[in-house]
Amino acid sequence: MKKTFITFLTVIAFLFTAHSAHSEVIKSPVAFHFTTVGDCRGEPSLAGATEQDLLWLQNTRVLARMIREMQIEKPQALFYNGDMIYGYSSKKETMDRYYAYWRGMMACLMESGTYVVPIPGNHEVQIKIKSAEGKEKKTAVVENENIWRTNMGDLIFNPDRWKSITHKEATAWNVENRPKIGTDGITTDQKQLSYSFDVGKSHFSMINTDPVGFDSSAPVKWLEADFKAAKKRGAKKFFIFGHKMAFTYVPEKQKADKQNKEGGFDARPEIRDAFWNLVEAYQALYFTGHEHTYHAEQPRKNQGGKAWQVIVGGGGSPFSIPKEFMEKEGERMYAWADVLIYENGKVSIRIVGFDEDFGPTRVIEEWDIAA
Repeated sequence: MKKTFITFLTVIAFLFTAHSAHSEVIKSPVAFHFTTVGDCRGEPSLAGATEQDLLWLQNTRVLARMIREMQIEKPQALFYNGDMIYGYSSKKETMDRYYAYWRGMMACLMESGTYVVPIPGNHEVQIKIKSAEGKEKKTAVVENENIWRTNMGDLIFNPDRWKSITHKEATAWNVENRPKIGTDGITTDQKQLSYSFDVGKSHFSMINTDPVGFDSSAPVKWLEADFKAAKKRGAKKFFIFGHKMAFTYVPEKQKADKQNKEGGFDARPEIRDAFWNLVEAYQALYFTGHEHTYHAEQPRKNQGGKAWQVIVGGGGSPFSIPKEFMEKEGERMYAWADVLIYENGKVSIRIVGFDEDFGPTRVIEEWDIAA
């Protein structure tokens, strides 16, 4: 009798739990669904490239598969975190060809219900130059910022097209809301390079991390004002998308080998720290690329920090982490983030991808961020 009573209570508890979970789903529908990734550009120095590969310099096989699988999941938006083209040129004819190929690939996503939001990377805005000592240097140039606007301006931002594709209103969009010359190291017009908008109670800010004259940086003062205004409007969740990471990821094995390089805001520690102070203050999520890998971390966890940096630079460019230094399989996988924002404020993040042998797509990692 006692055993039967315990079993009965167990069943009741299970039913109550299931009902509660179901009720939670009913109470908290998905407010917005997006994906994000970066770095699908090809590499001309790789062996075996065809004449056509060298013409477009795009990892078509990876990008096509990601697009197809995103179409199945039906996100309302894809935030593309830079290095979508090889670039590194100010020849408009060459750059237009690169952009045209990438846009052609993305057109089917737009057609099937996913708005593509582009963020500039260093390959879009920089060129390679040689110093007086003969060393190669990468630096942003105004010509490439102008070419970016010419090719991406209609995507940044079209509220009517956004609504027709996502079935959501985008508010607080203002092309004049951008970092101003004379602040944040800005020397050129950042129109359509750094920008922001709201969707419901979520705020989305896209930043150019390589402005002319101040490469490898973040427009911290602009972001601070942008976030403050968004919070005043009622924003509860803050998302930042930029190409270069605040904190470069280096596996422990690679640190020991001393073959690591600083690739993000590490080059400007004062900018990195000021940027992350702001990220922590608003509990924002920073999605980034540049490193061709997947890595998620809470950089200040040991100091009580809760904010996340998520590197999703596995869009098809050559992997950044050599096999001998790899610590987790996901570091050498073509991977993207699939993100659900719920009405109750909870955010669910899944990292999805496939390996370099093009095996089955699977969930690499997933976690929730509480409301």
